[in-house]
Amino acid sequence: MSYFLTGATGFIGRHLVEELLGHRRGDVFVLVRSGSKARLDALVDQWATDRVIPVVGDLGQDGLGVDPTWVKAQRGRIDHFFHLAAIYDMTADAAANDAMNVEGTRHALDLAEQVGAGCFHHASSVAVAGDFRGAFDETMFAEGQHLPSPYHRTKYESEALVRDEATVPWRVYRPAIVVGHSETGAMDKVDGPYYLFPLLKLLRDSLPAWLPLVGVDLGDTNVVPVDYVAKAMDHLAHLPGRDGEAFHLVNPEPQPVVDTLNLFCAAAGAPRFATPIDRRVARMGPLALVPHALRPSAMVGALVRSAPVQLLLDQTIGRAGIPAEVLGHTSFAAVFDSRRTAKALAGSGIAVPDLESYARTLWGYWEDHLDPTTGTSSANRAALQGKHVVITGASSGIGLVTALKVAQAGGVPVLVARGKDKLEETRALIERHGGQAHVYACDLSDLEAIDAMCEQMVAELPSVDVIVNNAGRSIRRSLRLSQDRFHDFERTMQLNYFGAIRLVMGLMPKMQEQQSGHVVNVSSIGVQTNPPRFSAYVASKSALDSWSNVVASEVVGNGITFTNIHMPLVRTPMTAPTTLYDKFPMISPAQAADMLVRAMVEKPHEINTALGNVGAVMHTVAPKLTFRILNMAYNVFPDSAAAKGTVPEGGGTRESEQVMLARMFKGVHW
Repeated sequence: MSYFLTGATGFIGRHLVEELLGHRRGDVFVLVRSGSKARLDALVDQWATDRVIPVVGDLGQDGLGVDPTWVKAQRGRIDHFFHLAAIYDMTADAAANDAMNVEGTRHALDLAEQVGAGCFHHASSVAVAGDFRGAFDETMFAEGQHLPSPYHRTKYESEALVRDEATVPWRVYRPAIVVGHSETGAMDKVDGPYYLFPLLKLLRDSLPAWLPLVGVDLGDTNVVPVDYVAKAMDHLAHLPGRDGEAFHLVNPEPQPVVDTLNLFCAAAGAPRFATPIDRRVARMGPLALVPHALRPSAMVGALVRSAPVQLLLDQTIGRAGIPAEVLGHTSFAAVFDSRRTAKALAGSGIAVPDLESYARTLWGYWEDHLDPTTGTSSANRAALQGKHVVITGASSGIGLVTALKVAQAGGVPVLVARGKDKLEETRALIERHGGQAHVYACDLSDLEAIDAMCEQMVAELPSVDVIVNNAGRSIRRSLRLSQDRFHDFERTMQLNYFGAIRLVMGLMPKMQEQQSGHVVNVSSIGVQTNPPRFSAYVASKSALDSWSNVVASEVVGNGITFTNIHMPLVRTPMTAPTTLYDKFPMISPAQAADMLVRAMVEKPHEINTALGNVGAVMHTVAPKLTFRILNMAYNVFPDSAAAKGTVPEGGGTRESEQVMLARMFKGVHW
């Protein structure tokens, strides 16, 4: 069995290729422009397969511009022809939509007919429903609906081409708004709800999460993850006897826009929106007699889509990266009936996951990989452009996100961790986005290995401008359970203290020669608050703080400075083993990385949280009271299962007390 795909390097196309490689046999031919072959080659390397075969062509040419020799050789051999290449962008102009969506489909149909494809699979969109109001099922198409934008119109016209002009069997797939992967969060670009994420980040950083915001009922939207779309297309394409049908790849239950937005607010830690007047109120009593066009959601929608308001939005929120066109189409008038698709998928295990189950995953991926804030800051670019930044622990968590942000600002991350494979993946990711990075695999608990790495760095790098001591080991264990585990103290000191200062000392001569350099130490809020059960961890971080404070006075004359960041609790792989933390408020790796970027740019002596400062003051002015409070917390929070060597325990009767204390002292390690 053979396959042909357009748009194979695109978002949905890439995931569909992975499904075909994983579940089907045969060659997978993919259309690629000659100038884009490098991108496909990188994906083929990632897929580790010889079944993906590039076919040079162009969506803008008759027959996709494919070599007639190839067409002749493959005539009658292509069982499934998937056409996914299109513009999936509400902000694109009419000419671009026409060229890609309409003419591109015409040219794809031409090639499918030339090779005698077994079935032409067309990726359409629920946008074909336009402003149709009511239930829009999978048998419906030309219902006289208004098509409010070039995107809506050209998706409708391209599907009409398939229905009216295809001479080979066809099937149509209409996805709703496609977001990132439900398990990894992976997303290629900012689109759909992602346009609003910078606003949510601003709200999170400016307002307390408990503050309710007034919202407006904006109707319903429909969001599905890309992995569901790819799996469903693969399964539906191979079902017998379904030619000439359309399939709705949608969430079967309409998702209120405000509820969807609030899920992302919760994931971000931002305030949520309340709607004092929503559709339930509007449908009760006298308000139920009000015509739909005069109801709040309809009036707001019409107002937002009007030309004067669109112009105003372009000059206001448009400058913040939120296209006015997107706000004008946040909701769907139609309710998409997908019962035929659900019946066709029955027994396959393929279903739309609840957005609540993966909203945090989507937000985390955007914040780590797609948030443009660091790169758009002129101060960040001025401070980091061309600078070589050594980052330890760069294979995951805070270190990984910091590396991405440094590269986004024009810096050159120098990635250090034990696992070379993960570091190479990070470097490849940075290079795909046009950046540059270096990889040095090293066990930072091995002092001789650090010495060798430093010698190599000094010889190979043109400069060492910043050192970020991020790699660390945390142990949560009470002294009562540490009597026979003195090695816990030794190994935390080995990595958190000795490894960190050995690295700085190894690179210090290079910095002194440059007469410039900055060292950023990821310390802990525990140094200020001294939480129980963290004696090994806090002691090692305190040692690094003290060493840095002493050395800073010796080398400041050489232009070398230090910043100690007393980091609050961060949701990283290091905190994952402590299941107690699952219900605790924490900052994200991206928030932590923002603190590191600030340290590199502004170079303050310390970066602290308000709670950390309060803890330090309390230890100074009221030490006895402070130790009493900490002892209370010691009795409320149990030792971890790992510390006791037992199976994890249930929440118990003290869980509410634990959560209350965790929220009161947000960010403290308990």
